[in-house]
Amino acid sequence: MNRSIKVRRLLPLAALAAALLAGNAAAESLQQAWDTALAVDRGLKASHEGTAAAASLLEAAKSARLPNVALEAGYTALNETPAAKVDFFGQSLQMPLAQRESAAYKAMATLPLYTGGRITRGIDAATAGLEAARLGESADAQNLKLRVADAYVSVLRASRMLKVTESHVTSLEAHARDVGNLHEQGMVAKSDLLSVRVALADANQRKLQVANGLDLARAAYNRLLGRPLDQPVSLDELSPEATTPEPPPALTERALARRSELAALARQIEAMHHQATAVRGENAPQVALSGGYGYQENRYQVHPGQWMLTLGVKWNLFDGGVAGHRASAVERQAAALTEQRDELASIIALQVRQTWLDVEETRKRLIVTQSAIAQAEENLLVARDRYANGLSTHTEVLDAETLRTGSQSNHANALFDAALAGLRLKRATGEL
Repeated sequence: MNRSIKVRRLLPLAALAAALLAGNAAAESLQQAWDTALAVDRGLKASHEGTAAAASLLEAAKSARLPNVALEAGYTALNETPAAKVDFFGQSLQMPLAQRESAAYKAMATLPLYTGGRITRGIDAATAGLEAARLGESADAQNLKLRVADAYVSVLRASRMLKVTESHVTSLEAHARDVGNLHEQGMVAKSDLLSVRVALADANQRKLQVANGLDLARAAYNRLLGRPLDQPVSLDELSPEATTPEPPPALTERALARRSELAALARQIEAMHHQATAVRGENAPQVALSGGYGYQENRYQVHPGQWMLTLGVKWNLFDGGVAGHRASAVERQAAALTEQRDELASIIALQVRQTWLDVEETRKRLIVTQSAIAQAEENLLVARDRYANGLSTHTEVLDAETLRTGSQSNHANALFDAALAGLRLKRATGEL
């Protein structure tokens, strides 16, 4: 009979263990979260559309080298028939030249032969613009991955804090039962019982706040992944990297070479220089070859339809300085972007050093907080034993419990801060 009771008592525990194992098996990893966010994020989709637009602009610039084929048609009605006046032996004669009403059409193809670099530099500018758009999209993807990692760690941190708070409540409940038993035996004052009940009420209030924070963290995480805000979240644990990062000078050098934002600004600057050259090319000689067929309805003309071929040159010698000022404005914009790039390089160097220092700090905090947990547990056991034997006050037990909870919270914060600091260092170096 006792054996069957024990088996029945173990069944719920076995079911709970199986549920936990199943939950862990279905837990989502950070890489899976990244893959999902990269596929559904609207901001990244907008960046992708911007890249596609830049690609279309490049194709448009390349198409300027191709022949331009145009068809024209029209119907003309005049109030008088066009005629020529001729004096012949003292007599004035009129000869019709064209019909008063006539139809005409023309098919022409124009091929640019020389544009002073306007088309070539336009293509170069569009190419650099496309590269800048792609690099910008890469930077947006890395920023999104860092936001997802931040939300991922926030969920893990809130979950761990909820467990710490629940442990704090459980410990205070056990202590409250002990104090209640001692009070019934007349061994402790009623103030001890009231004090522990107040501490337990505060702990339960804190538990509610932490649980609410966990729900908010899960909702924020689900939003980034394009899911319903109330969808259940189960995440894999995240640990700091065991490898020691390189010194800041080496990391900074790598960051300046790999950061997409710097490369994108460099391509934008290059595009503007090409664009300025293209604008100046508008005042260079423009040579084009045109050819086609034209038909003008006219019964007075022997050949109403004509094939034609024209080699034309146009040279705008003076435009009042319009092209020069436009080119100068583009060059100024390129100079402004150059200053922005230098400023960004300085900011990136600071980011690398700051995140490197954060990694080093959190590694040291992990060591300190890990040892503090065991000491706080032992301190609580000693305080409870001393209180049970009348060798200490009730306040010492509550202080010991507060120290235990604080040590667990500090270690959890150090653990997740270390994991997040490593990810932020990767983002700072452009390797996330």
